[in-house]
Amino acid sequence: MTRLFQILRHEAVLYKPWALLRFMVEQLLGRLHAAALGWPRGYLGPGGRVIGSRHIAVGAHAHINRYAWLEAVYSFRGALFQPSIHIGQRFSASDRLHISCVEKIVIGDDCLFGSGVYISDHNHGLYAGAAQSPPSEAPVDRELKATGAVTIGSRVWIGDNVVIVGPLTIGDGAVIGANSVVKKDVPSNTIAAGIPLQVIKRFNPASGKWDKND
Repeated sequence: MTRLFQILRHEAVLYKPWALLRFMVEQLLGRLHAAALGWPRGYLGPGGRVIGSRHIAVGAHAHINRYAWLEAVYSFRGALFQPSIHIGQRFSASDRLHISCVEKIVIGDDCLFGSGVYISDHNHGLYAGAAQSPPSEAPVDRELKATGAVTIGSRVWIGDNVVIVGPLTIGDGAVIGANSVVKKDVPSNTIAAGIPLQVIKRFNPASGKWDKND
């Protein structure tokens, strides 16, 4: 009720009924969608798409906003995979979350993701080693190659438009700045940002402050 009151308080008088109706319909459908997926007390916003739901486990009180795309890729061009996506409790994501998995992606409890976050444990094509994908082959026809598992700890905050491609681990309490590309491990209790990604601050438990990384 508090959230509904806040929404209506800041809308124009003539728009309030429409805002109320939209909110109520979205909440009902989002909660029904999450319940059908087996997400306890969860919410999946309008335009949400989930593929391979048998391979996706989501903890209680997850809230994923509009236009999410969660896919456990179990087959592609005749190749078979055994994907596993596990998302912890009280997960919150803004619009356009995209998670694509052929192997393993794990996200801990109490994480917050901004808009446009992309997480993957694979690539389209092979670009190293003996047998590589030629540019004459259409990208959509190139085989999916697992790059390695992605593990994201608990209480991690990931900013808007961050790209994460395994193999890597992001430790508990880490913060990833907006528009970053993450392709390597991030230690716990650090702030990292940029392309290439760099640790810029570390939390000092003695002072209770985030100190610049020297």
